[in-house]
Amino acid sequence: MKSLIIVLLAASALLAVDSQWILDQSTLSYHISHTLHQVDGTSHAARGKAVCHEAECKILVAAPVKTFESGDSNRDLHMVQVARGAQFPLITVRFRLPDTAAAQTTIHADLEVQFAGETVTYKQVPFALSAHGNQIHVSGTIPAKMSDFKIEPPSLLGIATKNEMPIRVDTTWRRL
Repeated sequence: MKSLIIVLLAASALLAVDSQWILDQSTLSYHISHTLHQVDGTSHAARGKAVCHEAECKILVAAPVKTFESGDSNRDLHMVQVARGAQFPLITVRFRLPDTAAAQTTIHADLEVQFAGETVTYKQVPFALSAHGNQIHVSGTIPAKMSDFKIEPPSLLGIATKNEMPIRVDTTWRRL
């Protein structure tokens, strides 16, 4: 019960009037599945800011496409090409949190994701929220698909990868 109260107090602080938060730490990972292998690409280069006013926070998170690494530099270069990373170098996510989110340990947000020159809205994506001192940890998975962003799934030996491209989000926010 004590930890729940701490989480609720921290979540309430996130939505405090006229506050600002910055993304202190981030891990964003995509997962691609192929018949012959699985690929995970990870970036720790995301930056973000939340501006809260009148019990609503407007949040922006951005990560350079070229910062995702899978352990194979050739594959990573191909991913940047397929995702049109030279023309559209950032992945951005925008969303808002209403004051009702402060009373929950799970929030549901409508996300506006810009990637590969396309903008897609994902409705009611669940994220876990927990407090750690003066920071708030937020994690969840964006149910992205390559077709959402008009990306042709790459193929290997004539077999295309699956369309699903979930993006795992693991972030820690700090109040300014």
